[in-house]
Amino acid sequence: MAGTRGRRPAGSGTREAILAAASRAFAEQGYPRTTLRGIARDAGVDTRLVSHYFGTKQELFVTVVELPFDPDRVMPALLEPGRDGVGFRLAAFAVGVMETPGARRTMTGLLRAAASEEDAAVLVRDLLMERLLGPLVRHLGGEDPELRASLAASQVAGLAFARHVVGLPRLASASRDELVAALGPVLEHYLTGDLSPTTA
Repeated sequence: MAGTRGRRPAGSGTREAILAAASRAFAEQGYPRTTLRGIARDAGVDTRLVSHYFGTKQELFVTVVELPFDPDRVMPALLEPGRDGVGFRLAAFAVGVMETPGARRTMTGLLRAAASEEDAAVLVRDLLMERLLGPLVRHLGGEDPELRASLAASQVAGLAFARHVVGLPRLASASRDELVAALGPVLEHYLTGDLSPTTA
């Protein structure tokens, strides 16, 4: 009926309708092709209401697209066994997340957005560093925690991008065990090893 296609008045589930429309748009179209106008049209509201509730597209993106895991639940599993082996546990967790279809769609969406939009890259970086890797490194202790967290992030994000976005053939076909065995020692060094420069 015609009334179902009209604009939704402010209130009456407007915020929820915008969130649902934005979630669909970002998942199906990716960050660059999604527009506030398109989200508003799908939600049946005026574009100004989208900005009123959520601000910019970047702010709406971060509101809608959350990490597909709860860092508060992941952290104990990474930390409780102790410092030894934490790099391997992080590698197993990161590879495992990307093997879950829903989580993989979310993470590749985040990576594609970060690769194409500077504002989104800043927000995604903050999301990853402040919620998972930064707290992990601070719990572990050691010098220069920001560098350690950044190096770990480069490995985790780089692997996900190369395997699931670029699709490097041998990397894409590698088994979980192969990836964890290769990535674990690198993350172990970044998280707990000696990062002091060596002299020849």
